[in-house]
Amino acid sequence: MKRLLVTGSSGLIGSEVCHYFHGQGWAIHGVDNNNRAAFFGPQGDTRWNQRRLQADLKHFQHHELDIRDRKGALVLIHELRPDVIVHTAAQPSHDLAAKIPFDDFDTNAVGTLNLLEATRLHTPGTVFVHMSTNKVYGDAPNELPLVEQAKRWDYALPHDFDGITENMRIDQSKHSLFGASKVAADVMVQEYGRYFGMKTCCLRGGCLTGPNHSGVELHGFLSYLVKCNLEGKKYSVFGYKGKQVRDNIHSLDVARFIHAFIENPRSGEVYNLGGGRGNSCSIFEAFDMIEAISGKKMQYEYVDKNREGDHICYISNLQKMTTQYPGWGITKTLTQIFEEIYQSWLQRTATANAT
Repeated sequence: MKRLLVTGSSGLIGSEVCHYFHGQGWAIHGVDNNNRAAFFGPQGDTRWNQRRLQADLKHFQHHELDIRDRKGALVLIHELRPDVIVHTAAQPSHDLAAKIPFDDFDTNAVGTLNLLEATRLHTPGTVFVHMSTNKVYGDAPNELPLVEQAKRWDYALPHDFDGITENMRIDQSKHSLFGASKVAADVMVQEYGRYFGMKTCCLRGGCLTGPNHSGVELHGFLSYLVKCNLEGKKYSVFGYKGKQVRDNIHSLDVARFIHAFIENPRSGEVYNLGGGRGNSCSIFEAFDMIEAISGKKMQYEYVDKNREGDHICYISNLQKMTTQYPGWGITKTLTQIFEEIYQSWLQRTATANAT
């Protein structure tokens, strides 16, 4: 039985990857210490997801480990010798990083290096998939000419229509400290592939989403937005007239691409991983979609200041992914994503009220 090690296994992408590969007959080892609750408070707690994995997956084993623990990472990888490592653990918030710069860098950059070096020393043939972020580009995407439409910003030039490619520069722009720490991790993952010949890739995610997200204001755009609508809570829109655009990809389609890469791995690759133009929406367009599903009016306030280094319009160009892996493509539409997130929050709310 093949062995998969997933860091951040109780998070959105980590848990989806665990479920997906367990269904493919793999033995799953999850690494998580619920740091999301430490970063974001009780609303970010992911223990519920850990319990779900332990209850649902026969061949799942949880490891309570902080990836900043270098010795612990070395020992775990030496003992497990996994066939694949999918590294999703991170401090994921723009805004929070500025308040906890050491925790942010130690988690995102040093934690990634700990895993890479442990892999190189003990099992260099392991495929290493790193969940990076489109924030490695900083605010460079904002330099593309844009046009303002009724409810969204969009690219003004035809050759930008399909979105941001992997050729966008990653330096000489404002990233946020979070973006900078993820740049360090991203480049290191590339380097272990190029320098040591290891099978590595960086998936520069846009808005990765799905029903198992513990969305909070500082991270988890769609999940938190839907939660606010369900609870009648006021949602804060930060700048750009509420017309900022994101492309959204369901966690299942993320897991499917990881599977495609594992079957035909490369060294030191990078991919822009998102929902593409078809799954893109602005904040105000997202309001319209959830209102149509829930029947509830969105309560919001507008703050006339954007988040530092935030993107005005970001759509992932998926051409490199679909060219190198033609069997992969988006299977979950934006409407399906909204409906699944809404139903998940309904269920979680009902469960919480019952207890």
